Amino acid sequence: MNIGIVGTGMVGRAIAARVVELGHDVMLGTRDVAALRARTEPDAMGNPPFSVWHEQHPKVKVGTFAEAAAHGTIVVNGTNGAGSLAALKQVGEANLNGKVLIDIANPLDFSRGMPPSLFVSNTDSLGEQIQRTFPHVRVVKTLNTMNAYLMANPQQLNDGDHTVFMSGNDAGAKAQVAELLKSFGWPDVIDLGDITTARGTEMLLPIWLRLFSALQTPMFNFKVVK
Repeated sequence: MNIGIVGTGMVGRAIAARVVELGHDVMLGTRDVAALRARTEPDAMGNPPFSVWHEQHPKVKVGTFAEAAAHGTIVVNGTNGAGSLAALKQVGEANLNGKVLIDIANPLDFSRGMPPSLFVSNTDSLGEQIQRTFPHVRVVKTLNTMNAYLMANPQQLNDGDHTVFMSGNDAGAKAQVAELLKSFGWPDVIDLGDITTARGTEMLLPIWLRLFSALQTPMFNFKVVK
């Protein structure tokens, strides 16, 4: 399968490495390919510059946002939530329409420092904003309630016995995404319903951030039991 990933940060890199490992053909998209390759300093999170990471993952193709989306039969939004709509507009509707878009981004607002708040919540969500902006795209919200390493490889924690959520309006798109998630190693995929249910998963971020602070590790997740 061809997979296009919009965003080259920690999330994009983690997903790209995993899907290549699983045998998919993946392209990472960035605003400026030359600038990305020219960076020599670690990013704000301390991750190595992209050129170092790419040497370790040479099968991952690199292109612009538009090229990555055009490449993918499934497209992943791995951008910062505050910039997601702008980045997807740069991708262009022609490269997105009719495709499944996996939205991993969260509406985090860092304008008042740490911990961040949410710039949309309760009556709307970033997932819904993306779906409204691109009505012909099959948006599925998922993987936004854990850290990037667990997104791509849940087996790193409790042998994978924890939960990933999914929201979206298109049943066929969710079925495709569920299969991809299971190939990552997710045994417990809960379909919450239509895209409005993304409000709930995005609003898990405030408690996730407090747990991160309390536990002093991002290697944790939620498990739904009944």
